[in-house]
Amino acid sequence: MKMLINALALTILAAPGVAAAQNAGMTANYGEIRLSAGFTPDPHRVNLTAGGSIDAYTDTNLPASCVGDISNAPDYEVTYSAGSLPLVFRTRSSTDTTLIINGPDGRWYCDDDSWGDGDAEVRFNKPSSGTYDIWIGTFNGGTAAATLLITETP
Repeated sequence: MKMLINALALTILAAPGVAAAQNAGMTANYGEIRLSAGFTPDPHRVNLTAGGSIDAYTDTNLPASCVGDISNAPDYEVTYSAGSLPLVFRTRSSTDTTLIINGPDGRWYCDDDSWGDGDAEVRFNKPSSGTYDIWIGTFNGGTAAATLLITETP
């Protein structure tokens, strides 16, 4: 009986096409930074290539609000020491981009188009100190040049 249960568990874990979740433990594609409340310059800008080969909506177990084509590893990692200011992540690109963040609380935060036409924004009004792993996706597939903006002044 125990062998049957173990075999069933392995079959479920190995189901094709669905990743358990994006791997926040991987080294970020475009680096990492430590920021403390009141950081300068504000906004902190990171130029990168958005997108990847994984469809966040169909190929992962991320929340349904997480969309776009992304990579397995995060694009950028921010270790943040919080103060009383909000912490805001935004995308800027000539293509439709999405934003997926794994916060210090282990929860997933996702957005598509909240910051204008094709740009995404995730806002933490009372941010926690800790690590924010960030993925920037492309809504219509492929890859595109993009800028990640991190600010405390919405």
